[in-house]
Amino acid sequence: MSMGKLTAALAMLLVACGSAVADPVKIRLGIVPAPSSLVPVIFGTPDIAKHAGQSYVLEPVTFQGSPVQITALQADQIDIASLGFSTLSVAVENAGMKDIRVIADEVQLGVPGYGGTSYMVLKDGPVKKIEDLKGKVIATNAIGGALDMVAKSMFFKHGLSDKRDFTTVEAAFPNMKSVLLERKVDFIVSIEPFVEDAELQSKARELFPTADAMGPVGLTFWTARTGYLEKNRAAMVDLVEDYIRTLRWAWDPANHAEAVKRVAAATKQPAERLDAYIFTHKDNYQSLDGQPDLKAIAANIHAQKELGLAKADLDVAAYADLTLAQEAVKRLQ
Repeated sequence: MSMGKLTAALAMLLVACGSAVADPVKIRLGIVPAPSSLVPVIFGTPDIAKHAGQSYVLEPVTFQGSPVQITALQADQIDIASLGFSTLSVAVENAGMKDIRVIADEVQLGVPGYGGTSYMVLKDGPVKKIEDLKGKVIATNAIGGALDMVAKSMFFKHGLSDKRDFTTVEAAFPNMKSVLLERKVDFIVSIEPFVEDAELQSKARELFPTADAMGPVGLTFWTARTGYLEKNRAAMVDLVEDYIRTLRWAWDPANHAEAVKRVAAATKQPAERLDAYIFTHKDNYQSLDGQPDLKAIAANIHAQKELGLAKADLDVAAYADLTLAQEAVKRLQ
């Protein structure tokens, strides 16, 4: 090969290598429908998410709930799954995913001083107490998901067993109000902002709060497999850093109006409807350090086991890698 051709070939190789290094990592993140997930805020605000489009490109993949994300993660259809305590135990014990790791917090329920999920029945309906659900139909967003497990844990405490004593159907959060008011079901799971609906509030009531069912609950948190984390650690730390930066920005009262505006635009929800609760103490708790409550998650799984809803207790700490969030927090100090 002539010197000229060799030089040209080396130049092309350097360009190719430089391009490969510069290409951002595509990260496919499983989410539940907005506004339950804040991903639309992160993904849509590059002025806050400093590394977005640089070291990584985020690709949100929407699922109705967390159970189906286990299959998607196992089939390499997503890179991060937003799971809850109920689905983490399923992923480890049933699906055999011993390499799964909890990496960042998303939402916690039942935390004193913060809002939570509402488990509701009709004010003029036949259900006056939990025992009255025998023979009835209950609606949940995802069978086997965390919110479903919280409800069924409460039912078990009152002597009611799934399938034997009641029927469970799935409904999307926006449809919960209609299926209850039309008496297609006798019990629903409702979250903000849907629970704030004036007609729902006038015709339905809370049967029990989350805290009475299971105490503090690790509702959703990010999980990924060790192989992916090892291969893409730098990009993953950048993503978690952007996530925590966004949370801190959104929860800062000085940014409340703008945060509400952005979430409203991303979720197609009226800003005035969101303004009443989002990023306030009426909202669910979110760790501004990205740290999930591993003890609460372990206690939630233990409660499942005691009620016959999980195979075994789980050493949650052994299935967690919080070093990414810890490194991200150090950068933000």
